[in-house]
Amino acid sequence: MGWYLSHCDGDWEHEYGVTIDTPDNPGWSLTVDLDGTPLEQRPFVPIFDGVTDEEPVQGGDGDTRWMVCRIEGAKFKAYGGPRDLGRMIGTFRAWAQRLTN
Repeated sequence: MGWYLSHCDGDWEHEYGVTIDTPDNPGWSLTVDLDGTPLEQRPFVPIFDGVTDEEPVQGGDGDTRWMVCRIEGAKFKAYGGPRDLGRMIGTFRAWAQRLTN
């Protein structure tokens, strides 16, 4: 990811970075630290695809596509079903490229 590499300056990457994990329901979580980057204070309209902002995320049988993307503090956070990791990363990349180009 070019965005990550562009922020590796010998210091930033030792404290911040990108994390991909698997939560206890079938799916993915993505966290991108925005501290010290041009995106830290930039607006992001939350995305709730397949769920609502009031509905707890349910993993279901793993075939249901769902994705939540939002800013929490100084972090871009995304959660999605087992088939949605690419969409999650793509959402971050599109937002970052739109604001930094």
